[in-house]
Amino acid sequence: MRLQITSLIVLCLVTFSPATDNLEYEGVKVKSNGKSYTVKRIIPEACKKIPINNNMLWTGNYANPKVPEACKSTYVHTKGRLLPMHLDHDLETYGELEVLATLKEIQHDPNILLVDSRNEEWFEYRTIPGAINMPFRYFKYRDDYEFHFEYALQYLGVKKNKEGEYDFKDAKTLVLFCNGPWCSQSPSMIFALLEIGYPAEKLKWYRGGMQDWLSAGMTSTRD
Repeated sequence: MRLQITSLIVLCLVTFSPATDNLEYEGVKVKSNGKSYTVKRIIPEACKKIPINNNMLWTGNYANPKVPEACKSTYVHTKGRLLPMHLDHDLETYGELEVLATLKEIQHDPNILLVDSRNEEWFEYRTIPGAINMPFRYFKYRDDYEFHFEYALQYLGVKKNKEGEYDFKDAKTLVLFCNGPWCSQSPSMIFALLEIGYPAEKLKWYRGGMQDWLSAGMTSTRD
């Protein structure tokens, strides 16, 4: 176990080394619902000229009036309830670069999924290209959505043995997200999966969700 952890740390250092990877600017090419995207950090030319200082970044409700509109991101931040950084001892919390790296891995590894755990109307309106939709309610309220729940588990590689117990040997690795660090939809799905025995090491949580994704200027399925 110690050797595996050491190897994982080394892998992360290599993956996100500035000398070997520049994902946020080069982007990752993905196909989602029949459309092609280059998922990356989008920085308009006008924004590159803004000096990084207190006056420009933190004036009033953050952006100085002189900052071009194209460089500003404003989102509702007064909903929900803030969540901790770690949901479970063995469960990793991801940021934007880890999500980008996940999208890159997904292109050649079908055993990794980026999961938008919000209800359908949220997913249809706007999501991260390459994500699939698995509404959290199918898992949290699995007794009410028995068919959807069992079908979803099959898609995730979870089977039932002869005794009727879940077999997670071939379970896929999931990176789950919802609306933001105040949104309970992805945590609800994660806790429901942990409750039925889904391995915590195969669950990753993108805590920032759509709010942090868009605030960082990342590509979404909506212009």
